[in-house]
Amino acid sequence: MTRLTDPFARDITYLRVSVTDRCDFRCVYCMSENMQFLPKKELLTLEELDRLCSAFVRLGVSKLRITGGEPLVRRGIMTFFDSMSRHLDSGALHELTLTTNGSQLAKYADDLAACGVRRINISLDTLDDDKFAKITRWGRLPQVIKGIDTAQKAGMRVKINVVALKGFNEDELFTLTEWCAERDMDLTFIEVMPMGDIGNENRLGQYWPLADLRATLASNYSLTDLPLNTGGPARYVELAETKQKIGFITPLTHNFCESCNRVRITCTGEIYTCLGQEGHSDLRAPLRATEADGPLEEAIHRAIGLKPKGHDFDYSRQRLDGQMSRHMSHTGG
Repeated sequence: MTRLTDPFARDITYLRVSVTDRCDFRCVYCMSENMQFLPKKELLTLEELDRLCSAFVRLGVSKLRITGGEPLVRRGIMTFFDSMSRHLDSGALHELTLTTNGSQLAKYADDLAACGVRRINISLDTLDDDKFAKITRWGRLPQVIKGIDTAQKAGMRVKINVVALKGFNEDELFTLTEWCAERDMDLTFIEVMPMGDIGNENRLGQYWPLADLRATLASNYSLTDLPLNTGGPARYVELAETKQKIGFITPLTHNFCESCNRVRITCTGEIYTCLGQEGHSDLRAPLRATEADGPLEEAIHRAIGLKPKGHDFDYSRQRLDGQMSRHMSHTGG
């Protein structure tokens, strides 16, 4: 079967799969406090997720990231990770990883490491207990710190993802940077994205451009741009003083689409070939229509053939141009 190449000659080698839209936090920039989650019958089963991901691996995907919601709240999820590890053993899959809020890591880190997970991304926007409780609504910081400790002890490389939030964590920029340096963890800052209704929160008021964040960082450290490509949208610098790598994901102030090699699958089997576009295709129907893989692989190729050149995110006119109606927890963070 022909490998996956989109209309702009970009090879698709990176798949992000949401295994659930549910989460044990209610982060204010991600979802409303009283979320209406999908009926469980609409979600792909773990067996269907296995079959779908395996089809992508056959078609050339070499990096698989599991997301949510919070992927580790999905019942039985470790059986899925264990099954996916066979593609690591065969060499077809080069990396199996996940993005998590860290709440369940103390329970699952050792098992994840045993399944071949070597790197993990943890979302953490503040090191202040009270602020953490406020921004996550339901989360508790000590639980996450314990998860980070367990993941590092299990031998996993940890990267901390921080959403840059104006008026919230601006004053922690240096604190977060030094904390990650002391623990030998990579750090990436992310601009808040216009995804879904978040209730009474003012998303435009949350927006802290990373150009401003970088300038503040440069006032305290010597930054050197790195020609590093990890298969994701981040651009990296090295801090001379700490020797650490800092990433910046800037969908709103820099269009990172020219080298996009990834697509996303929702927990209901929809494929979104661009995070910042509403266009999508259904893979659940061909997945469930027959046990033969041919129709599924054909549907995947058709979907990749519709991948757009770039996204539509834009805050430049002081309004939420390009806002996506779906929540990030549905698409996969």
